[in-house]
Amino acid sequence: MEVKTNVIKRNGKEVSFDISKIENAISKANDNVDRLHQLNAYQIKAVAESIAKQVQKSIHAVNVEDIQDMVETGIMEMRGYEVAQKYVRYRYKRELTRKSNTTDNGILSLIEHINEEVKQENSNKNPVINSTQRDYMAGEVSKDLSRRVLLPEEIVQAHEDAIIHFHDTDYYAQKEHNCDLINLEDMLQNGTVISETMIERPHSFFTACNVTTQIVAQVASNQYGGQSFTLSHLAPFVDVSRQKIKKAVIEERKECGESLDENIIDKVVERRLKEEIKSGIQTIQYQLITLMTCNGQAPFVTVFMYLDEVPAGQTREDLAIIIEEVLRQRMQGVKNEKGVWITPAFPKLIYVLDEDNIHEDSKYWYLTELAAQCTAKRMVPDYISAKKMRELKKGNVYTCMGCRSFLTVEENQKNPDGSYKFYGRFNQGVVTINLVDVACSSEGNMDRFWEILEERLELCHRALRCRHERLLGTVSDVAPILWQNGALARLKKGETIDKLLYGGYSTISLGYAGLYEMCVRMTGKSHTSQEGKPFALSVMKKLNDKCAQWKAAENISYSVYGTPMESTTYKFAKALQKRFGIIPGVTDKNYITNSYHVHVAEEIDAFEKLKFESEFQELSPGGAISYVEVPNMQNNIPAVLSVMKFIYDNIMYAELNTKSDFCECCGFDGEIKIVEDEYGKLVWECPNCGNQDQDKMSVARRTCGYIGTQFWNQGRTQEIKDRVLHL
Repeated sequence: MEVKTNVIKRNGKEVSFDISKIENAISKANDNVDRLHQLNAYQIKAVAESIAKQVQKSIHAVNVEDIQDMVETGIMEMRGYEVAQKYVRYRYKRELTRKSNTTDNGILSLIEHINEEVKQENSNKNPVINSTQRDYMAGEVSKDLSRRVLLPEEIVQAHEDAIIHFHDTDYYAQKEHNCDLINLEDMLQNGTVISETMIERPHSFFTACNVTTQIVAQVASNQYGGQSFTLSHLAPFVDVSRQKIKKAVIEERKECGESLDENIIDKVVERRLKEEIKSGIQTIQYQLITLMTCNGQAPFVTVFMYLDEVPAGQTREDLAIIIEEVLRQRMQGVKNEKGVWITPAFPKLIYVLDEDNIHEDSKYWYLTELAAQCTAKRMVPDYISAKKMRELKKGNVYTCMGCRSFLTVEENQKNPDGSYKFYGRFNQGVVTINLVDVACSSEGNMDRFWEILEERLELCHRALRCRHERLLGTVSDVAPILWQNGALARLKKGETIDKLLYGGYSTISLGYAGLYEMCVRMTGKSHTSQEGKPFALSVMKKLNDKCAQWKAAENISYSVYGTPMESTTYKFAKALQKRFGIIPGVTDKNYITNSYHVHVAEEIDAFEKLKFESEFQELSPGGAISYVEVPNMQNNIPAVLSVMKFIYDNIMYAELNTKSDFCECCGFDGEIKIVEDEYGKLVWECPNCGNQDQDKMSVARRTCGYIGTQFWNQGRTQEIKDRVLHL
């Protein structure tokens, strides 16, 4: 019989199901037992066809291990006990052989471009190019070392069973950390060292922009997560250029015998200055997009735009000019290899809404209007409400360290002027608990749920301790740009980073996923319902209480983090289906819901969604972001502005998921749709010409805070397809 569902081999390659392989495997085991205990040809065929039917019913590609389990069960059901025994022994011997070297197949499949799991692991890494493959190959070795040598067996097993997710095991062996806030001010004002070369304080805005891109590239090559910097640290260099240009203009005019009228000089200076600002921002945008770090991707960098981060007066006016230029250039986009203007994935932009830009009569309202137009066309910027953030962060307003990971406000982390210190701090890493598995394991029993949750949280705690202890003893020499030259600290050569791992200088994150599905399993209702919400909030409180308990005992800044999942959402979903079967509303999709988010298919309007999620965002102090799904908004900017105003009054951090795709076959500019092909696989299709070739289309979707442009696995693709509009 023909089966359309695919099989995932151990090396990650996805292949078509072949019933003859099942029959051959059973026949080999059958030939090795006495004729008296053998199965006949009809029985072997019946077992194979039974398995084929089970595979056909699966809503996702089936792992080869799952099929082997089915074979064992099928033979036993035919009372072929001796045959089953031979099959199990053969399988066990093969498993021992494979375990003797766990990396070869994974690496070879990478080189041959057939590892589907890795190909779609990261929606911003192209797995075909050499630098990315090199990083993935190193990652395979690191994962193998981590599994066999570095991590406790219970952590490895829990990760493989998808009970927890130990993030970024491919970087664990190298003692690298997650994400950070670059102290660009220190590096620019006091100088830095890049590749053993002294970089002094820049003498112009353009040079400051150039140095910034070099810093970002160096930082990205020495850690594995996101990084953020603020335009406020570049703003003082506008006046440095202004004075430099003014001096040059006066000298030129003197040499030419022209008028030294102050008004004329100022006009010439401002015109040249604006050109320099334009060139500087263009340098940042194009260099960050075209830079390829050692891990085969553009830096996961976020640019923060907050007017009130600098004093009122000339510096704030200069910052406004910089922000305007950033928004205008981003709105234009970048040209792809075909010369078509498209939406770039990076840098991510964050625009802070505050009293001086949120009302029509506010001084900088024109920037907010420009931000709205940019969001409608290019999906960024995202928005932070200064009003709500001050309420939640002890009066402070600051950027996240990547797509959403926020530092906690620490009383013992302050600058010499008494302000709280944020720039220069970082995150040690993330471990995520699968809340859906906790609920399913408890079988809906509340007492059992809380018992299992306690056990799983302590498992996460032990895993987080592994992350922390892996970093202990790291000497500053391993990444001078980070630890010695100002990005994160100014430690001495040979000094360890240990003191930066305690006292709140850095955070470490307890992630969580599937709050919605957990509620459905335990209460029968969504967490947006009156029945589900109190339970969901009580679970969130439990997570925070545990982090506070661990922090008090160890002086390590544990924090609750709303995990952004890419390939992990598919991994969790498949594991849940394998362990618990299909439970309507819980395990019946190829994905589970990110963090506290309202389920993507749940009908809810934008304002109600943001208001509801604000309560849960408050309980994710280590990082979280909310979004609303909207159609093409380029012709409805007032609606975008309405959402932005609502964000300002109701939620700390949010974004609008707009649509910005392009088909190279017909020139269609709009939303490329997801459809099922003849085999039931989800594919992208141009609604205008029917093109399904991913190499001939540009698709950008926000899947976890950052915009992805390299397409996604089937689980995430289904999640994108299921999204309903909120506006």
